[in-house]
Amino acid sequence: MRDIARARAFYGDVLGLELEDDSMEGVLAFRTGATRLIVYTSDYAGTNRANAVVWDVGHELDAIVAALEAKGVAFEHYPDFGRLEGNVHVADGARLAWFKDPDGNILHINSM
Repeated sequence: MRDIARARAFYGDVLGLELEDDSMEGVLAFRTGATRLIVYTSDYAGTNRANAVVWDVGHELDAIVAALEAKGVAFEHYPDFGRLEGNVHVADGARLAWFKDPDGNILHINSM
């Protein structure tokens, strides 16, 4: 992330992840299930054109998408990837959604 305060707000307030550690300057550790997501300051934030993070959220996908929509999160749509149902792509039994953090890093949630 280019702006660690903006990252703290997005990952904590918008995504609802619990901030577990912010003791290192420019580094945030958020609790996400049984693991941690490390977010850190980088001049290269948002330059990757692939997924930066992928979460398999199982049957909670639709509820999570709805909650993120309510918070104003804009979802990515990839017309060549499956059938689109609202902001969720459906392909071969999988349900998938993509969105970006404030720096443009691609985040992906799915139910596979």
